[in-house]
Amino acid sequence: MGSHHPECPDRLTAVEDHLLAIGLLQHLLSETAPAASREQLLRVHDGGYIDSIAEASPRNGIVHLDPDTAMNPNTLSAAFHAAGAVVRATDMVIGGNAENAFCNVRPPGHHARRRQAMGFCFFNNIAVGAAHALVAHGLERVAIVDFDVHHGNGTEDIFAGDDRVMMASTFQHPFYPYSGTEGRSGLMVNIPLAAYSGSAEFRKAVENFWLPALHRFAPRMVFVSAGFDAHRDDDMGSLQLVEDDYGWVTRQIMDIADRHADGRIVSTLEGGYNLPALARSAAAHVRQLCGL
Repeated sequence: MGSHHPECPDRLTAVEDHLLAIGLLQHLLSETAPAASREQLLRVHDGGYIDSIAEASPRNGIVHLDPDTAMNPNTLSAAFHAAGAVVRATDMVIGGNAENAFCNVRPPGHHARRRQAMGFCFFNNIAVGAAHALVAHGLERVAIVDFDVHHGNGTEDIFAGDDRVMMASTFQHPFYPYSGTEGRSGLMVNIPLAAYSGSAEFRKAVENFWLPALHRFAPRMVFVSAGFDAHRDDDMGSLQLVEDDYGWVTRQIMDIADRHADGRIVSTLEGGYNLPALARSAAAHVRQLCGL
């Protein structure tokens, strides 16, 4: 998207290179993501919207769908494959071919609404995977946990009113996309945090609100929108988390999954734009998923 844009290819190589450097990559089964099918996308996106994204894809140069969300000639393919990664990971975990999964993909997805691209997002990757678990695999209930610094408004838009899906999230507020404080319920456990809240307030929100609600809901699979832009070194936000917080919250999520979902977790990368902090935070997350 140009050297100025924070949602850059270096994000993925930073994560993978760090996993290799610290010896974690050898514990992982790595696969290249297939593209999501139209049928899989239609479970969470309007058909006309999918067509409009395809029509907007440029043959050359960059096209802006809004001031933040841009497409180059390769963006459409990347978006199809990012969503497809979560579908493939869901199949692998439910099929017993992986204990859990982390999808190191871009573009991110949790701001993509049913009929709107925004916030660097085109297709809602985590929603596509969750819907696949419900429809293709017949799971009764799934939970989506989102600890990105920004509220996952697209995920909420897609699943609002669906009693098969619970969403638990923390996010900085007031902050882009200026949502998440209305319509909270037992199935939309959105916990806004003030700027500079730090580790203690984040952990308190998880312990006091997320965990009791997740235990009550008893999901049969847990999906994670893993955004690492709440890190104190990332100037996209101001929540002041550190990599130990990401390891800690991953362990809490794993405990929920172990108790209610046969350990089934699929996580996918959302935000995280300071490359060293992103790499360390993703590694803390993956290390817990590996049980190391």
